[in-house]
Amino acid sequence: MSPLDLLSLGFARLRTRPSRAVLAALGISIGIATMLVVIGIPASSQRAVVDELAALGPNLLRAQAVPDQVAGKQAGMPPGSVDMARRIAPVRTASGVANVHAEVRRTDVSTQGSGITTLAATPDLLSVLGGSVHSGQFLSRATERFPTVVLGSKSATWLGITGASGNPRIRLGDKWFTVIGVLGPMPLAPEVERSVLIGWDAARAQLAFDGRPTVVYVRADEAAIDDVRQVLPRTLNPEQPGLVQVNRPSDALAAKRITQNAFGTLLLGLAGVALVVGGIGVANTMVISVLERKREIGLRRAIGASKGQIRGQFLTESVVLCGLGGIAGGALGVAGTAAYAHLQGWPLVIPGAAVLGGLTASVVVGVLAGMYPAVRASALTPTEALASP
Repeated sequence: MSPLDLLSLGFARLRTRPSRAVLAALGISIGIATMLVVIGIPASSQRAVVDELAALGPNLLRAQAVPDQVAGKQAGMPPGSVDMARRIAPVRTASGVANVHAEVRRTDVSTQGSGITTLAATPDLLSVLGGSVHSGQFLSRATERFPTVVLGSKSATWLGITGASGNPRIRLGDKWFTVIGVLGPMPLAPEVERSVLIGWDAARAQLAFDGRPTVVYVRADEAAIDDVRQVLPRTLNPEQPGLVQVNRPSDALAAKRITQNAFGTLLLGLAGVALVVGGIGVANTMVISVLERKREIGLRRAIGASKGQIRGQFLTESVVLCGLGGIAGGALGVAGTAAYAHLQGWPLVIPGAAVLGGLTASVVVGVLAGMYPAVRASALTPTEALASP
């Protein structure tokens, strides 16, 4: 028989028993769909992370002062440490913040443990971090000397302040400050999201700030980022470089996203299990088909069909069954991935190799699932097959 004749025979049985064909192919469809979703969603998430990091800038370094446990001193770097960081050749810009340890309150009532930090900052902080203002304005050379503050996105939510309109006020320590701005989300600086920012000069005048930054942010040439990272502690605190810890926030953000997708391998394993179960279902269907069609097999053998042709017929039916299940599962997996990516606001990324691999896997399962029933059918002699009830 020609390949077209075999293909026609493969589809003929599916047309006569559509319900059985759908149920048999369902396991294959679920396995392929799960496989594509498990591969497509992390790929879309990874593309979103890459785009996010590219927009935020992967060349940001964060240097944090740690307390001196031996001398019993609080964390802090020399007052001129930000200026010293700017002298490093590959450094483009730098800015610092300092925890002034002032309690943040919305009213006169004390709110211990609010989780909001008061940070002294300079007007160039927002440009260094690549942040944006959600409402109002950021600190400027004019406003940083006065009792004005800017809220991080999370601290604004915790304080119940949605914007800077209406000149809302909060208390830092025992003094009132006017809110002039609310920042947007800043994933590379979550500590700023949870803080209240006050001008450097205002912190000195109002809150007895000593001018020692606790965190310094540095933007450097990406090609030299590792070199800058190595020399930054000694530059910021020449006498005690061990009291300065430097990290790269973009690495932490990427690690966080990878952790969120850590279950992808487990789900991929479950997709493989579903594929195997689907293959067993197809094999079971084909074995039953052989038992039901003994007379047909015997009649075909009696009129001259060879064992190879019988094997080819049943093997083709199994491959067609699994192939259709793979196509349906591929369409379902692409649709599911597209829907989830759209809800998350991610770009849709489905590797072509995953689609091709899924379809190939369904065909391979079809061959494996149909091999035993095909061999069993071809082993029947005409007399044995025709004599069966």
